[in-house]
Amino acid sequence: MDVSVENIIADHQAVLIYFSHEGCSVCKVLQPKIKELLDKKFPLIKMSYCDVTEAPEVAARYSVFAVPTVIIFFEGNELLRFARNMGIGQLEEALIRPYNILFGH
Repeated sequence: MDVSVENIIADHQAVLIYFSHEGCSVCKVLQPKIKELLDKKFPLIKMSYCDVTEAPEVAARYSVFAVPTVIIFFEGNELLRFARNMGIGQLEEALIRPYNILFGH
């Protein structure tokens, strides 16, 4: 990830950072499902990807020690974190209320 994670977080009201690496088969299946969820139900959340093998310093800065890890920031602050075992339904349920509060939907 060439663009700074901090810049992405600062430039958007809501950001989901997806931490993964190419060798993770679960990550490859989950990532498009998360993107589809955001596109359909939470379109104002910016999704960004971080390969932990290419940017280990970024993973360390955000205390990411397992993949996949999803960290969601609202207004620059970490709001939610999911690591390893997560479901799309669980992610959707966790996002509904804060998304509606922030964006008034």
